[in-house]
Amino acid sequence: MDAAYCDFLRKADPCVPYTMEQKSARPFVGIVFSVNGFQYYAPLTSPKPKHLNMKNQVDFMKVNRGTWGAINFNNMIPVVPECVEKVDMRITSGDSKADRDYKNLLSNQLSWCNSHRTRILKQAEKLHAMIVQGKAWPTLVKRCCDFQRDEE
Repeated sequence: MDAAYCDFLRKADPCVPYTMEQKSARPFVGIVFSVNGFQYYAPLTSPKPKHLNMKNQVDFMKVNRGTWGAINFNNMIPVVPECVEKVDMRITSGDSKADRDYKNLLSNQLSWCNSHRTRILKQAEKLHAMIVQGKAWPTLVKRCCDFQRDEE
C-alpha cells in the first residue's frame, strides 16, 4: 500500500493506519477485494502471541487460528489500483533467513485468504454496512476507519 495515499486519507480520517512502523522496513501488506462497488484493502498483521487467545470479531479475523496473524478489517480502506503494489514473495538465494521466513508467512497468509475468500468478503461487507448505516456500537465505530468519508 502506498504510504502517500494513506497519508492523504488520514488528513480526513485519523483512523487510517500508518503504513510502516519506524522500526521496520517491511511493506504494509494486505488483501484487496470489492465491497459496495469499491475496491478495498484490508491490512494483514503478522502473528503475535495474543492472537492465539483472541476471538474473531466483526472487525478482526484470525488467519489459521492466529498462527499466521490476522486481518484487521477495522483498518480497511478504499483503494485505487495505482496505490497498490504486488509483493514479490519469491525466495532468492540472497535472502536472509528472516526474509525467507517472512516470505513463507506471506505465502501461507495468501493461501489461507484465497481458501477463505467467501468468509472474508462476507465479514468485510458486514462491517462496512454496520459502520456506514450507523448500526455499529460506539467502541467499534471508534476503532474503525470512516469508510464513507474515505470513499469520498
